[in-house]
Amino acid sequence: MSWCPSPTQAVVDLSAIVHNLAQVRERAGDRLVMLAIKADGYGHGAVPIALEVERTGAADWLAVANVSEGQKLLDAGVGLPILKLSPPLPRDLDAATASGMRLTVTDLADVAATETSAARTADPTRAAGPVRVHIGVDTGMGRIGLGPDRLAEMARAVDAAPHLELEGIFTHLPVSDVPTGVDFTRAQIGRFLAAVDDVVALRGPVPQVHLANSGAILGHDLGTTTMVRAGIVAYGYDPDPEAHRADLRPALTWRSWVSFVKTVEPGDSVGYGRTWTAPRRTQIVTVPVGYADGYSRALSNRGTVLVQGRRCPVVGRVCMDQIMVDVGPDATVAVGEEVVLLGRQGDVSYDADEMAEVLGTISYEITCDLSARVDRVWVNGVEGSRADRGREGWGHLEG
Repeated sequence: MSWCPSPTQAVVDLSAIVHNLAQVRERAGDRLVMLAIKADGYGHGAVPIALEVERTGAADWLAVANVSEGQKLLDAGVGLPILKLSPPLPRDLDAATASGMRLTVTDLADVAATETSAARTADPTRAAGPVRVHIGVDTGMGRIGLGPDRLAEMARAVDAAPHLELEGIFTHLPVSDVPTGVDFTRAQIGRFLAAVDDVVALRGPVPQVHLANSGAILGHDLGTTTMVRAGIVAYGYDPDPEAHRADLRPALTWRSWVSFVKTVEPGDSVGYGRTWTAPRRTQIVTVPVGYADGYSRALSNRGTVLVQGRRCPVVGRVCMDQIMVDVGPDATVAVGEEVVLLGRQGDVSYDADEMAEVLGTISYEITCDLSARVDRVWVNGVEGSRADRGREGWGHLEG
């Protein structure tokens, strides 16, 4: 049976991601660049992106949220160092220590469990060396990590574990992306770097010290850190949608095609619940995308799409698999015409920041919510890049 594409498609411009990371590297100076590629690359497709940034040198490290995400990258042949940003669950720990991923530890119990697992999974025929760990420090995020006052104790525990190696120390900044968070963020950075200095005085340098997320990369002094962690900025969005602090290019275009066209008369209703009634004679087109694809039901009677280079409103309730769009009384739209849900069409654009504003959320959630039913297509990869493996396993790549 021949393969049939989905009626909705996310086109990911790999060159845009490489460009955005170049903006990050310029701000990072001589620091290494880690790309947060968790959540399937924020919905953009982790494996092809990882292969592309490795091939182009756009990033030096990768970061994932769970062990299975890292395993997929390793299975695809990605050779960049991969950090899991939180401690593995006990059930995943042996797989994690055997994988070669860098692991996070946040308390003495983590150190003990990781050491035990590392000893158990050590393969003498591989001579892979110790498991490299990064200590997570909580300076104000309140999510994971120990306090700065306990960092030296943790470092000593890692150094005493024969199967572990202290490779990094990091913290996370919760308000680095907002103007009102400047003082809080500066205080965090100061506490963190002071604690790291104490560790260095006790045991010598730590190779990787990192704290800068996208907001800090774009708006804060990075101090004596050695690496930055690029998240949403790599995919083309400033975490402060009002700031526009860099020349960023949204990498993802989400599109579908018209599946049905009809004329409605004044007083005709459209969709479940009859929540929209035509105020005039107009053309309504149906588009085969819905909340099962990640197009939020909360965009009912509030969404905007691009048709023939014009912004057109979504009318009626968003269905599981379809939306209806008012293209106006004078439209001459045919079945099969492109509809852009996110991206640019002609001279008009509609991006994830705008959709997020309507929904009261952030651009991160918009791209992450695209479901697996939406085909990913990767374009503009470097010739010869291993990302062309997408033709075999992950989707289609053009370039």
